Amino acid sequence: MNSRPALIVFVGLTIAAAVAPRLAPYDPGRVFPGYPFAPPMRPHLIDDHGGWHAPFAYPVTLVDPLERRYAEDRSRRIGWGSDDPWFLFGSDDLARDVFSRVLAGARLSLGVALLAAVIALAIGAAIGATAGYAGGWTEAWLMRAADAAIVLPIIYVVLALRGVLPVRLSTPQIFTALVGVFALVGWPVVARGVRGIVVTERQREYVEAARALGASGSRVIARHLLPAARGFLGVQAALLVPGFIMAEATLSFAGLGFMPPTPSWGAMLQAAASVRTAADTPWLLAPAGAIVLTVFVIHSASGHGLASRQDVR
Repeated sequence: MNSRPALIVFVGLTIAAAVAPRLAPYDPGRVFPGYPFAPPMRPHLIDDHGGWHAPFAYPVTLVDPLERRYAEDRSRRIGWGSDDPWFLFGSDDLARDVFSRVLAGARLSLGVALLAAVIALAIGAAIGATAGYAGGWTEAWLMRAADAAIVLPIIYVVLALRGVLPVRLSTPQIFTALVGVFALVGWPVVARGVRGIVVTERQREYVEAARALGASGSRVIARHLLPAARGFLGVQAALLVPGFIMAEATLSFAGLGFMPPTPSWGAMLQAAASVRTAADTPWLLAPAGAIVLTVFVIHSASGHGLASRQDVR
């Protein structure tokens, strides 16, 4: 996928996550009695008689609860938002619409990743620019702090930081905690890269000219030095967001992030943890597909920048 179409897809995913409550056909927590593990219901445009219609599906009926076997009722059609449920991605073990839950999960998973990446970039850029511009002991101490954080295994640091928090937290508290933990482990690499760029750029003529005109250090950093690091920060954003999405999914899957029935992508994958469940009801892996698609389009949207711009050490 080229970078421009991938960027369009990512923007579409972000918008879909933002307007998920309006886009989802049902409440993510709504239970439809009699429809556990219902299969995905394919959209149709042509009926059995060859007539064209607005998108519709044929309703299904549970005919064998033990084998979870459903049969289509092709004598009638259902439209989007009708009284009969239309499970575009099927239903889960509690007969909840998987499509609605994937959309709701996007708000949490993407929201945590995007907000944590923004905070990590802001902290890393501020610390790195300050260290690179000030030099001396300020640079030494700030970079030592960044180095100390970088050498630690990130996944274990995340697990340790989450582990010291109470197990039972509300959804907003978990959201805030995950954003804080991810931002805390994400800023050091950004800081080192920005520091390297600032050290190089601060010796150039345009920076010297700005100082000669009386510009303060903060103005030189904000107006001249940080813009030089925009390309690097864009590359880091393309790395941090997918990493944070995977980290949220891992923590929630392990029971340290969002907890069921909260529909985050990682929490939803708990329902497909067993091999048999995943084999018999593969539509429960829809959150995994959403994660793979999101990570893929983010990397594709970054184009070839990840290959051409290396982390400045």
